[in-house]
Amino acid sequence: MLSRRTLALDIGTVRIGVAVSDPLGMFAQGIAVLSAESSWLEELDALVKTYDPETLLLGVPLRTTGARGPEAEKIEEWGRVLSERYPAVNVVLHDERFSTVMATQALLEGDVSRKNRKGKVDKVAAALILQSWLDRSGRA
Repeated sequence: MLSRRTLALDIGTVRIGVAVSDPLGMFAQGIAVLSAESSWLEELDALVKTYDPETLLLGVPLRTTGARGPEAEKIEEWGRVLSERYPAVNVVLHDERFSTVMATQALLEGDVSRKNRKGKVDKVAAALILQSWLDRSGRA
């Protein structure tokens, strides 16, 4: 049985990584990097229209202790904004500690050049966040 997809965002101050699940909700794939300094909400509108997600997953950067800091509070605020913008989509927050570090490590192990890593790390991090959530929620 096909379910609607999940769209995941790794929201940073410069770039926003975007990943999407397959229709079965088993696998995550990085699909885009949006500029946080531009009108990224319009770009997100197009992605939401294209993929028709059931869930919009936001990575929350908790501290290593699990405590919430100002960065996590900003993401929680984005969660409220996106819930209002997309009332038919469930907005879910998910712990994303170490996702960027793991994404960078994966790209290093894949021998991706420093120049190419910069543009890819955010969407790889979004895919890692989404895959972690899919695995933990029993969807994969």
